[in-house]
Amino acid sequence: MRPAVTPESAVPAAQPPERVVARVRRHARILILPAILLILVAGATAYGVGIVPETWQVLAVLGGAVVVVLLGSFLPFLAWLTRRTTITTRRVIVRSGVAIRVRQELLLSRGHDVTVRRTWGQSAFGSGDVRIETGHEKPLVLKDVPNPTLVQGALHELMGEEQARLSERRRVEQTMIDGDTVAWGGR
Repeated sequence: MRPAVTPESAVPAAQPPERVVARVRRHARILILPAILLILVAGATAYGVGIVPETWQVLAVLGGAVVVVLLGSFLPFLAWLTRRTTITTRRVIVRSGVAIRVRQELLLSRGHDVTVRRTWGQSAFGSGDVRIETGHEKPLVLKDVPNPTLVQGALHELMGEEQARLSERRRVEQTMIDGDTVAWGGR
């Protein structure tokens, strides 16, 4: 005998509000070379301005320094600054782009495996790549994440909670169908 479906148990429980669990950027170690380039260009520019005699040569040295700093230091910093990953209780959101904004979302209920890959350089700085398998050809890869094992553990926990919430909702919906309600064309 099946349990009676009461109006309270027939209505699926309201989902808790979505909360932000973490906001992550790539590890800042990728900015080491642009910072070194900025320091070298500043020194070379100061030396070059002091050694050249004419005004047009000073302007050429300054113009070259500005171009090198823009391309070699400012643009990598801007690219690092505009790429951000947000992990919530229901999804993973990756935002990137300077001129063209790209937003990619992955529902945690779609992910089924989370792996961490670390090179020796990433291990030295405490970072790594977190790969979320979704069953499609192209998995979602969070590159150079600081403290990747912590991110992996959080994603495993959140995915487990989301799977439990989905199975509970399916069970309630199945109870509603199997109870006193007859599906159209059934029985």
